[in-house]
Amino acid sequence: MSGALPPGAVPWLHDFARWIARWLHRPLYRIRVHHRARVPATGPVVLVANHSSLIEPQLLFGLVRRRAVFLVKAELSKGVAGRAFRWIGQIMVRRGAADREPLMMAVSVLKAGGLIGIFPEGTRGAGDVEHAEQGAAWLVRMTGAVVLPVATRGTFERRGFRPKLDILVGEPLELSVQRGRTGLAAATEDIRKHLADLVRELDELRK
Repeated sequence: MSGALPPGAVPWLHDFARWIARWLHRPLYRIRVHHRARVPATGPVVLVANHSSLIEPQLLFGLVRRRAVFLVKAELSKGVAGRAFRWIGQIMVRRGAADREPLMMAVSVLKAGGLIGIFPEGTRGAGDVEHAEQGAAWLVRMTGAVVLPVATRGTFERRGFRPKLDILVGEPLELSVQRGRTGLAAATEDIRKHLADLVRELDELRK
């Protein structure tokens, strides 16, 4: 099973959780995954995806067919839920703060050949990717990982019995992130644009 996990993760529990996530929503949705073969089987990957509900993280966690470590908001880190997230290898991050420890943990996972999943919009919304935070570009600059854009549609407005839920995997991107704030901002906009274009491509596919 390809992919590094952060300290404290239990590998067999991570794999079991991914199996559950793979099947959890199938009774509710007709899930279609387009171009899953574009997911690199090995090597460091920063997966970026749009975000309109709590369902997308679960779906992608189960469907990328390799171990996946997602950055999870720290508000979910309390009690049993927080321990469970850590046991399955997810990294808790405080939004809107320079949370260095978890980010360096993500860097370590990438340098060991793992996959880090991040939702660059930062918060849930319509999922059109009109803005993006700089975390994904920073991780790429620190590790040289490829960027994998993934678009999802179908969770924001649930209509009818087992509506279609689509996941479109884009082509992996190799980005050169220049030094300084200007370089980081430029790479962030590049990532945002690629992901937004992929979302629009998926919207056309669903018509």
